[in-house]
Amino acid sequence: MNIKTYNAISHTGLDYLKDRGYEINGDQDPDGILLRSQDLHKEPIPKSVKAVVRAGAGFNNIPVADLSKRGIPVFNTPGGNANAVKELTVAALIMAARPIVGAINFSNQVRGGDVSLRTEANKGGYRGTELYEKTLGVIGLGNVGSKVANIALAFGMKVIGYDPGLNANTAWRVDRHITHAKSVDEVLQQSDFVTVHIPYTKENHHFIDVDKLAEMKPNAALINFSRGGIVDDEAAVKALNADKLRMFITDFSSEVLFDNDKVIITPHIGGSTVEAEDTSALMAAKQLDDYLTSGNIVNSVNYPDINEPFTTKYRLGVLHNNVPNMIGQITKVVGELDLNIEELSNRAVGDYAYTLLALNQLPLGQEDNIVDNLAAIENVLNVELYQNQD
Repeated sequence: MNIKTYNAISHTGLDYLKDRGYEINGDQDPDGILLRSQDLHKEPIPKSVKAVVRAGAGFNNIPVADLSKRGIPVFNTPGGNANAVKELTVAALIMAARPIVGAINFSNQVRGGDVSLRTEANKGGYRGTELYEKTLGVIGLGNVGSKVANIALAFGMKVIGYDPGLNANTAWRVDRHITHAKSVDEVLQQSDFVTVHIPYTKENHHFIDVDKLAEMKPNAALINFSRGGIVDDEAAVKALNADKLRMFITDFSSEVLFDNDKVIITPHIGGSTVEAEDTSALMAAKQLDDYLTSGNIVNSVNYPDINEPFTTKYRLGVLHNNVPNMIGQITKVVGELDLNIEELSNRAVGDYAYTLLALNQLPLGQEDNIVDNLAAIENVLNVELYQNQD
């Protein structure tokens, strides 16, 4: 099988796929696409593609809606770069408390005479504050947010967190000393520092807007190492200029943020560590291989996850619209071919669903027949047949 890759995916992931027998960057009919930040909105995606995997958490560079309609799962690698983003967020938190960037620039500009005395005499202009006993507000307590919240406790900070999707899997990662807010407003009103760690979606565009900025303390600092577009940058600059916000640190530049002493911009380097790139690439490669060889879906952003041991000879993966009577129609087609279904899994998320059927028999020459018959069902978007190689 062929895999097309973009953006210098780490060799850790590429080597894994090569060891599994894949051809990398095959120009002819790729079965899958593996990428980092390439903008696929501008790329034609061949009909042969069965899956797209992003080695990273964000996926706004992928036309998810269009691929969903084609029955193509899109995967990401949540948590793969979480530690790297956590560490940079902590660095931003310290820079928000202490004017480190300005102090470094000042030190580099001091020339002539007794440098140490001149530096000592002027250092008062770079007095900061301590994080100890200040309040950190964390919006989003997922892979990154939970790590940031926990480490802030070690600084002696009071931590208040908010996550509308808080569940058991999330809750166990968060220290019991972290206060769980009932609303975003509660976090904004109480915090001296606010850091945002939520995915970018249509609903989350400008999640931090004029109204939410107005809820914050005027001496508070805002940190965004989540995704561009989560914060309304123009509104943030207006708040800074009106002394309604003390500082804004972000990993995502925009024209309105330039040349402002109260803004620190890093060039989207949150996940840019050797370790994070290796971890994300390997996760992506394994997820892609698992889907292409067994039909298992893990960490999909548009189709439900189904991850079952492949214990039978064959599997049929049916991606379809989430409408009534699909299982009945699917099993009817299989039954009409006098085939027995050993196992069946079905899950849905939003408008789409996935049905995975396990078979132990499939008469020679029936491979194309069963796939075509299933694909002919109204609302079926894609059908894949898998054969167990073990």
